[in-house]
Amino acid sequence: MGNLIDFGGRPIHFIGIGGIGMSGLAYVLTRRGLPISGSDIRSTNITRKLEAEGAHIFLTQDASNLEYFQDRSSGHSTPQIICSTAIGKTNGELAAALEMGCPIFHRSDVLAKLISEYSSIGVAGTHGKTTTSSMIGYMLVAAGVDPTIVVGGEVTAWDGNARVGKSEYFVAEVDESDGSIVKHSPKIGIITNIELDHPDHYKSLDEVIGVFTTFKQQCQITIGSVDCKIVRERIEPTISYSVEPGQAADYTATNINYHSAGTSAQVYEYGKLLGTLEIGVLGKHNLSNALAVIAVGRKIGLDFLAIASGLASFDGAKRRFELRGYQNHITFIDDYAHHPSEILVTLSAARLRVGAERRVVAIFQPHRYSRTLEFLAEFAQSFKDADLVVITDIYSAGEPDTGAISGEKVVAEIGRYHPQVCYQPTLDAVSQYLTQNLQQGDICLFLGAGNLNQIIPSIVDFYQTTAHTKQPENVV
Repeated sequence: MGNLIDFGGRPIHFIGIGGIGMSGLAYVLTRRGLPISGSDIRSTNITRKLEAEGAHIFLTQDASNLEYFQDRSSGHSTPQIICSTAIGKTNGELAAALEMGCPIFHRSDVLAKLISEYSSIGVAGTHGKTTTSSMIGYMLVAAGVDPTIVVGGEVTAWDGNARVGKSEYFVAEVDESDGSIVKHSPKIGIITNIELDHPDHYKSLDEVIGVFTTFKQQCQITIGSVDCKIVRERIEPTISYSVEPGQAADYTATNINYHSAGTSAQVYEYGKLLGTLEIGVLGKHNLSNALAVIAVGRKIGLDFLAIASGLASFDGAKRRFELRGYQNHITFIDDYAHHPSEILVTLSAARLRVGAERRVVAIFQPHRYSRTLEFLAEFAQSFKDADLVVITDIYSAGEPDTGAISGEKVVAEIGRYHPQVCYQPTLDAVSQYLTQNLQQGDICLFLGAGNLNQIIPSIVDFYQTTAHTKQPENVV
């Protein structure tokens, strides 16, 4: 796969166009008026939105799809093919494309070319990429900068995971999971933190550090959190930020107040007070993300008041502590957390929101056998802020089950540290358990990167039929 993709009018076909990473790129190119087609296995809001913009969507992945743009006015006999790491060579459409001699590109090649065309801001890190990139995009829109944006989650403010603007700025979430981060050379690169999260691709943490080091070298300016020891000692960012006392960072916060409605703090730039920041998203990790956003805004010349005003009304990306319902005094939250560190901060935020008097119920679907096995000991100690933990079977994400790890083993390990943990193997079993065991006042968090969140609507509907309550003003 090369990186010489043609944006000059040659047809482009996305295999798996409905994916969160692929669809944002397809949206930007469709809005440019390029001939775009793509395939996926089902129709979704994302594919329908692309279709409304002019992309041709196939709901099968057949070789015949590649004939769509042949012999049309573009004059090209074969389309350029875009796929992600998830698409293997056994995919019939990809196999046909290879046989036809179509140019094959990874989705990161498309993103790399877009990044090269703008004054780009690339957000990297093991955790917090989607929230931080969404925050930056939101801040720029609120300040009237009119950026183009591609992020790994849906944001209500621009009704999706991508936005096309008219300014020179492009905000992108860049992914380290498959090593493709080394293709990107944004003007400003943000590194939120570095941990091992993808043992299916990396053999060691040092390999992960290596790709982030390459990314840093390819950015003109790097903004990084020195609260992460690896970023502080191995990356040495151009501009640093910290929410921890005692760190000698360029952007810091004092008089921090973490409360049930968000966070307030005084923000300093190189030791000088900029002003007071108020944000509605919860927890220390989101204050840290906000400092990264402030550093970006200041670097491109924005006034702190404009930055703070934008951040004050940011309410997060979907599947990032997303409120999905409130029924019978039970609050239902959907969150993408699938790494031990993410679970810790998400449950900490939930506890901060509801205090000690209400139950925090964590429902977790482990994601990938490789990750679950690698971090089993860490997962076992990640649920300290939950009163009740419900574990379901591991979501394979296409990995083979070697028998080395299972949902039962996850429950057994968590049970060594937590007194209230139970195993419900299937989504149906989880649904039945929750409809029988939730209590008024619970905050119920569905955690994971798989398909666990599919059961939320039916559970919310169940409690809607069992009790009709007026939603209080300060619902989570």
